[in-house]
Amino acid sequence: MGWGKPAAISPGGRAQFEFHVSVPLSADGIAAAAALLEAVAEEARAFWGHATPFSAGVDIARQTKNRPDDLEPPPRGLPVIRSPSAMRLPEIPHRLGWLNYWSDAAARTIGFPDPLRDAELLSRARRTATGGWVVQLTDAPLDLDNPAHLDALKRAYERFPEIGGRAAP
Repeated sequence: MGWGKPAAISPGGRAQFEFHVSVPLSADGIAAAAALLEAVAEEARAFWGHATPFSAGVDIARQTKNRPDDLEPPPRGLPVIRSPSAMRLPEIPHRLGWLNYWSDAAARTIGFPDPLRDAELLSRARRTATGGWVVQLTDAPLDLDNPAHLDALKRAYERFPEIGGRAAP
C-alpha cells in the first residue's frame, strides 16, 4: 500500500510517496526481502527505504519525536530521530532498518561507503544498477531482543549521525 505526502509536510518541501510492503518472515520471504526492497525502491526512484520485521519496526518507529512535549525516551537506548517533515533533505534516510536501501544521492549525503569505517557494513552490502546500495545490518532479520542485533543498530546510528536528522545542520 502507499500514499502521497504533500510538499508541505515532506523533507525539503518536495512531495513524496510512501510505500509499505508486507512480506512473511518465512524462509522464502526472508530470502526475497532484499531483492524486493531493491526492486520497489529502484522502480519508484526512491531516495531511501528499509525492510524491517514488524516487532523491531515498532521500537524503531518509537524513536521519532513529533512534539516538543513528547519527553519519553526511545526504547532500548536508541537515539531520538526527528519527524520526517523536520528533515532538511529528502535524501536523508529517516531511520534505519534490517535491510536498508540508499539511493546514490542518499549514500553520498550520509557519507557511505567509507572503506575504512564501513568494512563490516560493506561485507553485507551490494550496489544496485542505479548506483544505490542495499545494506543489511545483521545476517538474520533484525531482532532487538538479541543484544548483537541491538548493538549493530546502535553502531549504525552512531556511524551515520545524519540519519534521522540528528546531525547539526
